[in-house]
Amino acid sequence: MAEVLGEAVHVWLCRVDTVPDPDMLARCAQLLDAVETRRWQRYRFDKDRHLFLVGHALLRSTLSRYADVDPARWRFRLQEFGRPEVAGPQTNLDLRFNLSHTRGLAVVLVTLGTDCGVDVEPADRSVDIESLARRNFADSERTDVLARADEDQRRRFLEYWTLKESYIKARGVGLALPLTKFTMTVGDRVTIAFDPAIDDDPEDWQFHLVRPAATHQLAVAVRRGPALDRPVVVRETTMT
Repeated sequence: MAEVLGEAVHVWLCRVDTVPDPDMLARCAQLLDAVETRRWQRYRFDKDRHLFLVGHALLRSTLSRYADVDPARWRFRLQEFGRPEVAGPQTNLDLRFNLSHTRGLAVVLVTLGTDCGVDVEPADRSVDIESLARRNFADSERTDVLARADEDQRRRFLEYWTLKESYIKARGVGLALPLTKFTMTVGDRVTIAFDPAIDDDPEDWQFHLVRPAATHQLAVAVRRGPALDRPVVVRETTMT
């Protein structure tokens, strides 16, 4: 039976290290189209090839949970700034999606007819927090991060980073929208504010921070439904 989205937002997680079997990886490779296959084969390191393969196979198998389409038949096109969208086959569903993968985890976000973005990072990501915060964060975000110490600083940095990335992915504009031109506030609920030059309405967006385990931080951005927040459902799956 097909999954039903309605107004909900579905987040599908796959721990890539649980897909080591060569036969399973070969079946994943058979799902890719020619463009994906060329991208996959260009990766120099096995760990990067593995992550790309599992992530894109997960995307295809996830979309097929909602429509009667063989995973290998999905076709995609890129919007102006590189965001992928479904190009075929034609179904009666306006499926929107976003894919993010990083060391250890692949994530696919699916909605019905509404813009969405997801970003995931390892919780132990090694970065120069102060330098990245000064270059990419709004003043209040940077102050919040740098006032904290040790693991609390890393946690809040990754919350802001994944939230900001999820928003620009949902907008489909990438870094054409500078990260310093909008401000996230993390509290009982996550909110966004824009510089005057940004043509967007904060009330149009809802955000969710998810820690699927101590190992990763992910964030979801999605356009709100009519005067309501969309329910977010997080599920873990395997490539079987």
